[in-house]
Amino acid sequence: MRVLIVGGGVLGTMHAWQAVERGHEVVQLEREPEARGASVRNFGLVWVGGRAAGAELDAALRARELWERIGERAPSLGFRANGSLTVLWTPLELAVAEEAVARADAAGRGLKLLDAAEARAVNPAVRGDLLGALWCTLDAAVEPRTAQPALRAFLEATGRYTWLPGREARSAGSGRVVDDQGVEHRGDVVVLCTGASLGGLVRELTGDVPVRRVRLQMMQTEPLDEPLTTSVADGDSLRYYPAYRGAALDALNREQPQLAVAREHAMQLLVVQRLDGGLTIGDTHGYDEPFPFDTADAPYEHLARVAERILGRPLPRVARRWAGVYAQCRDTTRVVHRSQVEPGVWLVTGPGGRGMTCSPAIASDTADEVGL
Repeated sequence: MRVLIVGGGVLGTMHAWQAVERGHEVVQLEREPEARGASVRNFGLVWVGGRAAGAELDAALRARELWERIGERAPSLGFRANGSLTVLWTPLELAVAEEAVARADAAGRGLKLLDAAEARAVNPAVRGDLLGALWCTLDAAVEPRTAQPALRAFLEATGRYTWLPGREARSAGSGRVVDDQGVEHRGDVVVLCTGASLGGLVRELTGDVPVRRVRLQMMQTEPLDEPLTTSVADGDSLRYYPAYRGAALDALNREQPQLAVAREHAMQLLVVQRLDGGLTIGDTHGYDEPFPFDTADAPYEHLARVAERILGRPLPRVARRWAGVYAQCRDTTRVVHRSQVEPGVWLVTGPGGRGMTCSPAIASDTADEVGL
């Protein structure tokens, strides 16, 4: 079969991977010269531990296996099974972690509770004060800025993949896509992976999509002069991942509210070290459109303070800051919105902050449903 994919982000590229792996020919169109959306404006985290039980955790675990296998074949992805530490500062945060590791699925998630000395043995760069840490051995990371080119290079070597950047899809129907240069591309299946671009062609085909847009702010430092052997999160991250919901989290939210700046910007701290040594640090969550066109300094200052408290040292100089927008299903219990909008034309969008984590599994499920 010949598969037409619209969208050059990680979700579209993983659909291309699945189609090529299953023996098909792929043409992938991207309106920009290179992907510029949420697929490159994220941590590169393959984040398993905090996912909701059921379909979400299943997708994350399957995707984690796929990422590792793909990383072995495309080493320039920078896949690494580095795990994560969620640093716990207070008895209330510790209680949430204790409740999580006591559940029957804790081992399947790779969760272990460490005391302070054990946490520092796993990640010696964590020198700040802490009561303990929640260690997720299954969490991993890839390089978001280079993942799509790395995947495409592998696909192009098969001879069954064509990459067409600078081509905006203007119309799509059964077996065809017409781009903004007037070129008609013919195929058997069309998959639209347009991310947070929900207007234009998507609106014409579907009307209102049950997906909202979420804005984030992040930053990256110059190289740290030592390895950060795991990704790192703070106790506020427990509030944002469904795996930690329960009586202990209710008590945390009630008795230890977030600081005002963190609450205002719906913040958690996540830190991932890039292969060049720099630290990607974030993030915020904004839900009310229209989104501001500029970035606010207060969240960056808060994130820097929290990261420095965990590391017990000043951060390297911040080299860059950015904002991004991703698409999230309005029903946040859904991993993705997938629908056939016309015969042979599928829209796949809305994984939210799970896009980098779950994209290999989402693409595999699409391939199964479409019949590739």
